[in-house]
Amino acid sequence: MNTRYTSTAIALHWLIALGILASFSLGLYMTDLSLSPTKLKLYSWHKWAGVTLFALIVFRLGWRLTHPAPALPDTMPPALRLAAGAAHWVLYGLMLAIPLSGWLMSSAKGFQTVWFGVLPLPDLLAKDAALGDTLKAVHEWLNYSLLGMVVLHSGAALKHHFIDRDSVLTRMLPRFRKS
Repeated sequence: MNTRYTSTAIALHWLIALGILASFSLGLYMTDLSLSPTKLKLYSWHKWAGVTLFALIVFRLGWRLTHPAPALPDTMPPALRLAAGAAHWVLYGLMLAIPLSGWLMSSAKGFQTVWFGVLPLPDLLAKDAALGDTLKAVHEWLNYSLLGMVVLHSGAALKHHFIDRDSVLTRMLPRFRKS
């Protein structure tokens, strides 16, 4: 029985976690800046990160569907097992919805997304300022929802490690080989 996630799943988990942290931080920082070339550059970087994270999350979701997670500890009550599974699927849903809402918002506001300044992505909506403002609020709400879920997810992992003293956290930690 597999007691750890695959190396690919672990790498994707931490890469995406770092990417989300960076993108969220950049998003908070850039929104309050005055219009300037720096602000426009940061918006481009934020969009590039969002598109890249979306691709990584789609890959991770495909990996997850074809490589089942290790079983939860037998000591976990069924209701907590169900809650853990639901929380993971909510995380996946938010991680997919956030970049999509950003792309939709960008399209509605009339700013095409050009991945790394090279690959123009099609606008998903026609320009509509009012819809763009609504999508901005949706994008922000989804991000704060993800922040709440990440806090819950991290807290649960730490509870498993320090209180329950089971392997739930360590099965997602990278293994470092001793020389």
